[in-house]
Amino acid sequence: MSDTFDREKIVECMFDPTTSSILAQLEDGQKECSFLAEQSSVSESEVLERLSYLIEHGFISKNSNDGKCILTANSEKLTSIVEDGDNFDATISGLEKMDSYLNWFFSIFYSNYSNSGQSYHSYDQNA
Repeated sequence: MSDTFDREKIVECMFDPTTSSILAQLEDGQKECSFLAEQSSVSESEVLERLSYLIEHGFISKNSNDGKCILTANSEKLTSIVEDGDNFDATISGLEKMDSYLNWFFSIFYSNYSNSGQSYHSYDQNA
């Protein structure tokens, strides 16, 4: 486990929708990888892949119990990333990236409906 890490990469991990949902599950304590995979609709290997940087740098602990993968969040260390004044700009940057992506996504989404001749609301009623 290394003490030096890229803060922006940690923030990006935390703001990724799938990874953040996994981290939210870990707020209540340790969980089996299989449970986290099921809750996130991804494979166990993808859970570990998404958390690999956080595990490598001690934000998440990975242990084994009777052959089962168990993950535990280091809540203090994760919280310190967001609360650290030097990291505030990286957090804002992460939010701006997410906002930019969502704006792009919805512009494509609405563009597809306007090109199809249907309104968004009529699509909902036909679903």
